[in-house]
Amino acid sequence: MKRHIEAMKKSGISLAIFALISVLLVATTNSLTKPKILENQARMLLQALNEVLPASHYDNDLAASKIVLSPQKTGFTKETPVYLARKQGKPIAAIFEVTTLKGYSGAITLLIGIHSNSHTISGVRVVKHKETPGLGDKMETQKSDWVLSFNQKSLDNPDLSGWKVKKDGGDFDQFTGATITPRAIVNAVRSTLLFAQNNMQSLFQAHDFSPTPSGNRP
Repeated sequence: MKRHIEAMKKSGISLAIFALISVLLVATTNSLTKPKILENQARMLLQALNEVLPASHYDNDLAASKIVLSPQKTGFTKETPVYLARKQGKPIAAIFEVTTLKGYSGAITLLIGIHSNSHTISGVRVVKHKETPGLGDKMETQKSDWVLSFNQKSLDNPDLSGWKVKKDGGDFDQFTGATITPRAIVNAVRSTLLFAQNNMQSLFQAHDFSPTPSGNRP
């Protein structure tokens, strides 16, 4: 009996040592891989930003020029990162990372670039979504050029009444068999344009935001 108890104690000690070693290995692996993961995430983000606004259009560090706007200031449903692009110190464009919760399968996150002077769109890209493959995912540039239809658009082109999908009487195509997803994206881009039109100058000053017009929640 005594030998059995001693054997159990030794077995317990061995298991504890093994568990400790495992924890140390996991912690070490995480500490070694985390910088690489962060580096890859930063690289992928910059690549997406440069699809919305080509790198030749600005000369500042976009990642270092990010501000985060609260829903209370924007009227959007979530916090909104904004990357402020400058060239030779002058404002060029603001790139908004906007999330709409009105996609068919839930949240859709967009990068929306808007020129600071003309308030025209430099580009739109979908960076996160859960839409149905082969249907709602036509918003991806690898599947369709639909999202490119936003390029150079503004609140004057089309006018505000045209910022809807055609099924709702607007100017933008919907996907065959899918209206909810493109409707959500068009509304989000429209809301972002409205916010930018009223707040672009103060975005670059990073203070004194004016109130968001009602009805502009993406």
